[in-house]
Amino acid sequence: MAKVKYYYDADTLSYRKIDVKKSDYYKKTVFGVLSVLLTAFIGFIIFSQFLMSPNERAINRENENLKLNLDLFSKRIAESSAVLNQLQERDNNIYRMYFEANPIPNEQRKAGFGGVNRYKSLDGYDNSKMIKQLTKDIDILSKQLVIQSKSLDEIVILAKEKEKMLAAIPAILPVKLVDLTRMASGYKWRMHPILKIRKFHKGMDFTAPTGTPIYASGNGKVIRSSRSATYGRVVYINHGYGYTTIYAHMSKIKAKRGQNVKRGDLIGYVGNTGRSVSAHLHYEVRKNGKALNPINFYYGDLTPAQFSAMQKASEEEGQSYD
Repeated sequence: MAKVKYYYDADTLSYRKIDVKKSDYYKKTVFGVLSVLLTAFIGFIIFSQFLMSPNERAINRENENLKLNLDLFSKRIAESSAVLNQLQERDNNIYRMYFEANPIPNEQRKAGFGGVNRYKSLDGYDNSKMIKQLTKDIDILSKQLVIQSKSLDEIVILAKEKEKMLAAIPAILPVKLVDLTRMASGYKWRMHPILKIRKFHKGMDFTAPTGTPIYASGNGKVIRSSRSATYGRVVYINHGYGYTTIYAHMSKIKAKRGQNVKRGDLIGYVGNTGRSVSAHLHYEVRKNGKALNPINFYYGDLTPAQFSAMQKASEEEGQSYD
């Protein structure tokens, strides 16, 4: 039975019974229940961490740790990308330029991945956006690393080829400087000693005693070792890369046709054979069949002062020895 309540009426100086409406009763009941539920919910939120099971707490810690590691991994990928970008810059602007190779276009280096559904399988997780972006960054970085790795492999091949080319290009005097009497004639118009006409001299003449050793000025293969009316005993060496050198008027030939020689190898001796008026070596450098000034190829064993003196002597007027 519900408890009966009274109130004191000052006008009648007596207690009167309080009549409670059913609607008021229901309202109070509903508000009471809602208050209890609200209090319970707030209490659950506040104390949920304390009410978690050990397994739930471990899972929460693992998720937080995973998110932290994802952030750190994302920063490391960004740092690696920055380092790779610097390497790509050096590759295009230094390495490939030095070896005369075409740079790799940025469109090829930084090409993306096609397909909007490529990472669809990663949807539906708490950190799907971060995971998808991280996976995409890793894919792009991996592709760029593959391209850069192939480029460096090509650079290694070019470097080896460049090393072979540098060893092959004529780079030293064919006669040792200490053995030379003098540089008699340079790459210029000269009076021919026999024909007595002005004729362009396509090489350089070095006077030296008969029997003075003559050396190959670069790596190559002997393609001719014979005698002619003009050059006398002569040796032609094919150095590859379009370069050929000629050593004429020898007294004796040491190198044989088909022989592979290296820079500095003995190939013959100074003489006075063929169309020549004195013991000397006539030396020519040709590129793709065109005669070049040999003085531009003595960087291997001349000091700047010696080079200047030889250049000055080669420009003096006079007649050639052949």
